[in-house]
Parts: sequence; structure tokens; C-alpha cells
Amino acid sequence: MDEVRARPLAASRGTVRDLRGSLSRGPRRLGFRAGDIVVVSGLPGGGKSTLIKRAAPGGGVDSQDVRERWEGRMPKALPYGAYRPLVRVSHYWTLWRELRSGASVVVHDCGSQAWVRALLAATARRRGRRLHLLLLDATPEEALAGQTARGRGVSAYAFARHRAAVTRLLSAAESGHSPRGCASTTLLDRRSAAALTGITFTP
Repeated sequence: MDEVRARPLAASRGTVRDLRGSLSRGPRRLGFRAGDIVVVSGLPGGGKSTLIKRAAPGGGVDSQDVRERWEGRMPKALPYGAYRPLVRVSHYWTLWRELRSGASVVVHDCGSQAWVRALLAATARRRGRRLHLLLLDATPEEALAGQTARGRGVSAYAFARHRAAVTRLLSAAESGHSPRGCASTTLLDRRSAAALTGITFTP
């Protein structure tokens, strides 16, 4: 496993590792303890699903996968907003089953729902393990280009709401603070995320 060279930031709550620009070549992996939970957050279109599919064991728990499965069942003319509640219930049901198993898990999270991180942190504490945040720092332009590339976007209102939430997370991380309940935050940009080939869990 190639070594990840982090640039630590002074942290008063949790550990913050800034890997933006540091994984420019060769395979790289991030390692965590078996049973830990890893949340991947960032802007819509910023590369969360791509990272999870490529690096997470078993593909992780990705709400995008759930949405695509439901889209295949619905009439083409039916707007996503009409069945969004079904997608969310299905996603959280899948996540609950994974958490109940006690296995290590990598979870897709938009970053705007603090209650999701609180629930995951509580679950990790109950099993004597920790919650970690991987935060993708993509520019709005990169995220919008990503939405165009995948052929699916979000409304301007939703994008602005996600952008505000991610901006708060980034600002806190750059000040040396992980979100409440997170044992660590790892900052990745598009380049370093593309070079990350594995998220591993070892005893």
C-alpha cells in the first residue's frame, strides 16, 4: 500500500488531513479500522459516487445507485421529485441494514444533513468504533460540469443549499475542526480523489 502523505492541520476537535494536490501519481489508499464508518461528502456532481464506486469495498452505500434503480422502474415522463421520498426511504433502509450488520461501511452523503452524520456517529460509538469524513473540495464549476457529464443535474435552489453546507464543512476543516461526532476529516480535491484507488479497513 502506497503511503498517503498528509499535511496535518492543527485540530482542536478531531483530526484534519489535507490531501488536496498531494496524490498526483500512482495508486493511493486510505486506511481505517475495521468497523469504522466513512462518510463521503461534497457538491452534487463533485465526484462522490465515482470515488465510492472505485475505492470503497463493495461499492459502498450510495444514494445515487438507489436513485438509478428507481428510475429504471418509473415512467420516463415522471419527474424525479414525484418519487424522491421512495428513493430516500430505500437508501436509508439499505444503510440501516449495513449498519446493523456491524460491517465497515462507506456512505454517500450530500453534506447538508447534519442529522445523518449524528446518527452515523452514534452508531459508530455504540460499536466502539469511529466516524470519518472524506470531504471532496470541487469548485462549483467542476461540480456543474460533473452534473452535465452524467446527464443529471439538481435545481439551482438545491445546488445553492448544498454549496452552503459544503462551504461550512470546508471552512471548519481548514480551521482545523472536524464536524461534531467525526474522529477525522480528510480533504480531497478532484485530482487527489482521482488518484485514490482504495479505502481499506483493517483490524
